[in-house]
Amino acid sequence: MIRYAFEELGLHRVAAYADPHDAACLRTAGRAGLRIEGLVRAAKERGSESSGGHGAERHDCVQLARLATDPEPTSRDGFIGVLNAGLPTKRLIAQGLIRNNANEILLCELTYKQEWDLPGGVVDPHESPACALTREIREELQVEMVPQSLVAVNWLPSWRGWDDAMLCVFDLGVDDQVIARARLEPRELRALHWCTLDLVERRAAGYVTRMVKRLAHQREGTAYLEDGSDPTW
Repeated sequence: MIRYAFEELGLHRVAAYADPHDAACLRTAGRAGLRIEGLVRAAKERGSESSGGHGAERHDCVQLARLATDPEPTSRDGFIGVLNAGLPTKRLIAQGLIRNNANEILLCELTYKQEWDLPGGVVDPHESPACALTREIREELQVEMVPQSLVAVNWLPSWRGWDDAMLCVFDLGVDDQVIARARLEPRELRALHWCTLDLVERRAAGYVTRMVKRLAHQREGTAYLEDGSDPTW
């Protein structure tokens, strides 16, 4: 329908409205390249469209739209554009440091990007960072782990098309057997690896390497970092 609207009818913009609680509808719209533009308050009447009147109950709708000039949703730019439109303005990420007795660090080999990364993920709305980390590890590794302390708060500038974000890094302790216990979510993870600092530098993004090297020398407290390093004021 969208292709017909652009190619045959010559339209510049296609808009749609969805119930903000209808996750399946929103996912379908996103796959079609429709980007969330905001919440339209009291946009629709509940029940019959013909009920009318000022006393009719109305509900909010999410407004989504796609422009003829937007990249295809299957392209990298189109995919990022749809996600950026729907994610929080200030993104929050929670990750965990897991070590073994050889003082190596656990990194995840991911299905959706080349760089290896610490376990964790994006914090959902109304979810605490610690709970998000516990949930992500349960979902992706099928392992139960409890954050022990917050070791760093790291601001990440915009990177490769992604908006900036705040990263909370928690200490998850020493666990030599976590890889043996893990059952990976195949849509997210390819493998888990114990990494020395040299291997982290070869496999992880620069900000991860800087952050891990900085935290290797920290014995207590919580570090505030920017792009993986101590900020320069």
